[in-house]
Amino acid sequence: MIKFLQYGFSISVLAFFFGTTDAYSMENEPKVVRIATVAYNVNGKTRYLGSTELVTETGLDAELAKRGVKVEWVPAATAMVGPIINEAFANKTIDFAAYGDLPPIILNGSKPRVQLVAPWGRSGNSYLVVPANSTAKNIADLKGKRIALHRGRPWEIAFANLVQKNGFKLTDFKIVNVNPQVGAAALASGSVDAFYSLSDAYNLVDKKVGKIIWSTKNAPPDWKLMGGLWARNDFVQQYPELTQAIVTSFIKANHWAAQEAHKETYLKEYASVVQPESVARRDYEEDSVSWRDRWSPLYDQALIDHYKRAAAYARESGLIRNEININQLLNASFVDKALKELKLETFWAPSQIASKQ
Repeated sequence: MIKFLQYGFSISVLAFFFGTTDAYSMENEPKVVRIATVAYNVNGKTRYLGSTELVTETGLDAELAKRGVKVEWVPAATAMVGPIINEAFANKTIDFAAYGDLPPIILNGSKPRVQLVAPWGRSGNSYLVVPANSTAKNIADLKGKRIALHRGRPWEIAFANLVQKNGFKLTDFKIVNVNPQVGAAALASGSVDAFYSLSDAYNLVDKKVGKIIWSTKNAPPDWKLMGGLWARNDFVQQYPELTQAIVTSFIKANHWAAQEAHKETYLKEYASVVQPESVARRDYEEDSVSWRDRWSPLYDQALIDHYKRAAAYARESGLIRNEININQLLNASFVDKALKELKLETFWAPSQIASKQ
């Protein structure tokens, strides 16, 4: 009886202790969490790109409100996403950001500042476009030619992979460093011989001023544009439970979008926020990565290979001076816990596909 009472007393004490600890933790959380992401002005309303737009509508605000925390979405103009978000992280005016892979690597080049807490999957293709009347059929035909490419943006990695795979270096081409809007206009006017960018390539095709001669659709999965939700290291360390709540909401959104039954709704209501629906559909069609796997948040071999290659490229090309510690850059713990909590441990299968063709 004494042992039973002692055991019961211990359980009561532990329950009280952990309960009050959780309450104390929530009481000391910030009142506002600032999340930056790519934003567009559509008919006078701020709209967010793809899955981030979905997250804003799937309960993140309500979930954090239970903790007494308000979400403040910080818009970043598409023309200068990387520099805007990197500066905000450096100044600690944001806590999280949903953006691509190369800018945060550049940010971490001086010292570790941010970590990837929730990958958004491998949902980004990139395209090599030439003028409609061009005779160029591949990257080799463009040697010594002018190619519009916005340096430091996530799709630069895929372009570098294409160049290297074909035995060339960036210096074999005349890279014109301009943002995608200027690059598209330059191609249309004949000021450049090629343009490398994202799905906006289809707009040039539809206007009959460009044609696509290569894309990442059938490239290795680690060539896809990757990124996701990045968090300040000090924020994660100070508020791990709040970080977990945010990551879990992002995984819920990924899971919803990854279901085949929701594909049409996603394409019509979210993927076509900025681009025409026909562009969004073509971007997702005939791809080597399945619809479900496009939304995979797993830290699998394809993702690890991608970030190793991206970090190596950033240093080799002079974008950063120091080596990046991949273990500091990628933190799988929050996704692992979210998948377990949501009973999604087997929903996505890890990709072990080799990173080279």
